[in-house]
Amino acid sequence: MSDIGSEEMDEEQGPYLGEYEGGRNEKEERHGQGKATLPNGDTYEGMYDEGKRHGSGVYRFKNGARYIGEYLKNKKHGQGTFIYPDGSKYEGSWAEDQRSGFGKYYYVNGDTYEGEWQNHVRHGKGTYFYAATGSKYSGLWNNGKWEGQGELIHANHKYSGMFKDNRPEGRGKYVFDIGCEQHGQYVIVPQLKDTKGDDDEPTPPVMTQWKAGTITALHVKTPEEIEEEKMLEEAEKAKAQLEAEAMAKAAAEEQAKKEEEEREAAAKAAAEAPEEAAPVEKEELQDTEEGNVDGATTEEGGGDETGGDGENTEALTEETEDAAPPTDE
Repeated sequence: MSDIGSEEMDEEQGPYLGEYEGGRNEKEERHGQGKATLPNGDTYEGMYDEGKRHGSGVYRFKNGARYIGEYLKNKKHGQGTFIYPDGSKYEGSWAEDQRSGFGKYYYVNGDTYEGEWQNHVRHGKGTYFYAATGSKYSGLWNNGKWEGQGELIHANHKYSGMFKDNRPEGRGKYVFDIGCEQHGQYVIVPQLKDTKGDDDEPTPPVMTQWKAGTITALHVKTPEEIEEEKMLEEAEKAKAQLEAEAMAKAAAEEQAKKEEEEREAAAKAAAEAPEEAAPVEKEELQDTEEGNVDGATTEEGGGDETGGDGENTEALTEETEDAAPPTDE
């Protein structure tokens, strides 16, 4: 996983704000659709709200990385896709600039992880697929490591049990394709520290060893059990998706509420402002009316033209009457 080049620049940072083309509000802040080139060479094209990236947009880093998705007050928040400089890609939910919620990560070596995230790391329920071996771990994660109930699935068998710190530990079972299960547990193997060595020598890693138990016949699942497991899995995915959508909706509703409160405050301030402009408008109206009267007099000042128009009108009337077709009488 490569997060290099994923930090975006604050557009209000530094004396030089780069270049911007797009909408602005009354305060001359970037507002609405716009396109900006930041001082460090990054670019952003999308929606703004009061000077901050807010809504849908595309942020392109000068190193080739890019983010296409939703923003909330300059931070990636909601649904979005991030393509990293090394070619890896994340598609899913974001919160406060962090991968958070349900999402899928595509690694450059072909591995994938699909599941829950928190604070940029795998956390919750998810499945990691190893492209090189075809194996996968499906289960619970804690701060990026296997921890809790899970399954390590291989080509012809799988291990189901408890995990801790990226290793199996405690009770579990191996399930083989030939139709049997071996129950047992992984126990911690004591590690002897070299007393002759330096006292600051790091503690050796914890090792576990499989302690086999009974072997039993494999329970073959009925079609009903398989269907039930499938429905439960789909329900879990739907739940994670709904939670991500609810989080994004709550953020949007909060922003809409804030904007409504600001509009109401502005309307109230305008209503309470003293009406001093009314007398001036009345005086201007009187001046305009007097100007109209003077203008009419000036136009009539060319009396010959006005009279000429009247005579022409009378002549035209007489011609029209002469040209009228005769009646039967």
